[in-house]
Amino acid sequence: MKPILCIESGTNTCSVALGFGQELLGIRENHEPNNNHAKNLTVFSQELLNEQGLQASDLAAVAVSKGPGSYTGLRIGVSAAKGICFGAGIPLIAIGSLDSMAHGAIEWLGKQRPTLTLDIICPMIDARRMEVYTQFFDTHGQPLSEVEAKILDEKSFAETLTSKRMLFLGNGSQKAKAMLSSPNALFVDDFLPSAKFMLPLATERFNHQQFVDVAYFEPLYLKDFVATVAKNKVLGGN
Repeated sequence: MKPILCIESGTNTCSVALGFGQELLGIRENHEPNNNHAKNLTVFSQELLNEQGLQASDLAAVAVSKGPGSYTGLRIGVSAAKGICFGAGIPLIAIGSLDSMAHGAIEWLGKQRPTLTLDIICPMIDARRMEVYTQFFDTHGQPLSEVEAKILDEKSFAETLTSKRMLFLGNGSQKAKAMLSSPNALFVDDFLPSAKFMLPLATERFNHQQFVDVAYFEPLYLKDFVATVAKNKVLGGN
């Protein structure tokens, strides 16, 4: 079976994985705060292909995280994925960033907390200030709500937490942890996104021929890009 190259770049994490189904052939990733996605994605992808003695044309497809997440990170990841697909003449698969995190949480639970009883998995991606990108999933990874940009406060999820045990994870979950005191709110503090979590989802979409248009596909940004101006420019400096 030809492998799928998976690219995750919607947060600080820059991650590339190669495999098919549950078989992980290789992975390269970096979780540094100031990650150079533009440089690392290309290097990581080429290293993985070289390691397996493959060319891009030997791939079944490329899967990319479609967001929500960092505007710049998503744009770089999708551009890299499109470039590989165009050059090799292979299809492009888009995976929701929160879907991937939810499936990663299920994998974590199976290894670390197999007896933990849960009702809802709630991945969160930091969207600056007190806002996060989030979505509810059941313990099988099926979505229970739509993706949303949510501003957190002390009343967030209060109604759900009265009767449901929720697991929060991702780089936005620390904001919720500082506010939520319910015993039904559980947290994974060290969870990091990874392209390896995309593999089963990408394989399923490949088997069902669920591809996106390489030319016209755009990431799910949720919010418009806001450019910042350096302080010296604001003050009239050079």
